[in-house]
Amino acid sequence: MKITGFIFAAGLGTRLYPLTAERPKALVKYQGKTLLDNALDKMKACDVTDVIVNVHHFPDMIMEAVGRHPLSGRIRISDERAYLRDTAGGVKFAEPFWQGSDLILCYNVDILSDINLVKLIDYHVRHRAEATLAVRNRQTQRYFLFSGEECALCGWENIQTREKIVAIESVNPIRLAFSGIHVLNTDFARRIQSVEKSSITRFYLDEAEKHRVLGYVHDEDTWQDVGKFQEFHKFLS
Repeated sequence: MKITGFIFAAGLGTRLYPLTAERPKALVKYQGKTLLDNALDKMKACDVTDVIVNVHHFPDMIMEAVGRHPLSGRIRISDERAYLRDTAGGVKFAEPFWQGSDLILCYNVDILSDINLVKLIDYHVRHRAEATLAVRNRQTQRYFLFSGEECALCGWENIQTREKIVAIESVNPIRLAFSGIHVLNTDFARRIQSVEKSSITRFYLDEAEKHRVLGYVHDEDTWQDVGKFQEFHKFLS
């Protein structure tokens, strides 16, 4: 089975300002290691065949950093300098780099976690899912909704704005927060319609009724979104 990793590193990093005034968020350091190196090391640990890193903000700095990593010969740059394509558009835009693979393992660069990605991939394969989302029981504003023993995606909810999207009718669905880590089959990824800006959240919800989109609960792992300046400094303290 051939697996291609995808690290989302193209964001503007506005939530991490002023740390991102002169560098991309991917190159912000935690304990002496950049967030990009942390994500690449996670990919290396689960033996992915190739890695895609998308770039937009300070792209040359990211490309230079990629060249210094031990995985450099297996990393491809998806250049979104023209404009940001968001998650679904970004995956589709990078299709030339992941075609020929069986799975795409996606990882947001501003996530720090000790999640075992091998176990996530194994769960995805054993349950014959089209996509599997790493999720947790934690407080947030936006939740994916899941139902049944297999934790099948059935909706999405913003508890602050009360916006709700129902993909599949379900009685008493479980609210779980997305961890910014997910794996999807390449045949499924080809269903993304456009390279234009679009969210993978919306794509998963649109496809959930006809395709197996599952949640992988990893409450036992450490996890932190360090994409916000306040949260980053809280995590350091």
